[in-house]
Amino acid sequence: MSERSRNLPRRSCLSTPGSSDRFLAKAPTATADMTFLDLEDSVAPNEKVAARAKVVKAIREQDWGERVLCVRVNAWDTPWTYGDVIEVVGNAGARLDEVMLPKVQSASEVVAMDLLLTQVERNAGLPVGHIGIEAQIETARGLINVDEICAASSRLETIIFGPADFAASIEMPVLTGGVAIPEYPGDHFNYVFSRILMAGRANGLQVIDGPFLKIRELDSLREFAQRTRVLGYDGKWALTPDQALVLNEVYSPTQEQFDKAWDILDAYRVATDENNTGAVMFGDEMIDEASRKMATKFLTRGERAGLKRSER
Repeated sequence: MSERSRNLPRRSCLSTPGSSDRFLAKAPTATADMTFLDLEDSVAPNEKVAARAKVVKAIREQDWGERVLCVRVNAWDTPWTYGDVIEVVGNAGARLDEVMLPKVQSASEVVAMDLLLTQVERNAGLPVGHIGIEAQIETARGLINVDEICAASSRLETIIFGPADFAASIEMPVLTGGVAIPEYPGDHFNYVFSRILMAGRANGLQVIDGPFLKIRELDSLREFAQRTRVLGYDGKWALTPDQALVLNEVYSPTQEQFDKAWDILDAYRVATDENNTGAVMFGDEMIDEASRKMATKFLTRGERAGLKRSER
């Protein structure tokens, strides 16, 4: 399943509290590329242990379709991490794709999760390497160590930015994380977004932005998500099914872009295979090998989103 999920789309990553029977029952009906059942911040401390069984039951008994299915466990600096992994991964069965590890500050935390998962997989009769890892960067130290974190394990599938905890970590004077700051003349997280993106892409990972907390402001979400979409992020967290629908659109190429990517590849193929030239005019622009690479990435992203080339 880890290999199955590694290249699936994650335009919208829907957060679902693991302690809520109501939200767990509704989660499979949302049109989200990825769903994670949360045992961390959205679950009260007194409910964390009981939530494990609810999450296992939801994974085993509900139809999750082809989406990526993940469980966010608690961070290593809490008393719940090992129990989350042993009880959930050990009992959820083969449908679980990934474990999300929050507040990662060093590569050793990812290595520790990898080693624990290997033991749990063997004891549960799962193939070793079955469960992928998603790592969250939510602190200043995590950002400083992001290169090593992204290279720490072959299980890693995504790297994720957590804006609210990160804002607290660097003592940013805001009370709402993951939203625009009108007083700042620009994008206050541009460096952070770019830093995480470079580390993720250098290690072949998908790169995901965190939540937009004003859940009723869908137009603002659409505008805000453009920041990371333009940089090259694969997707963003959704806190509601309505947010997921917006994000599916934002992080997908348009049909026009998808078709143009196909046309560029066709033109370049003719130029190189038939005319033996490395560059050719495509309309009013020159295309070459770099153009092929960009078009191929558009094609991959569009196919992930289910797009097909328009008939001519």
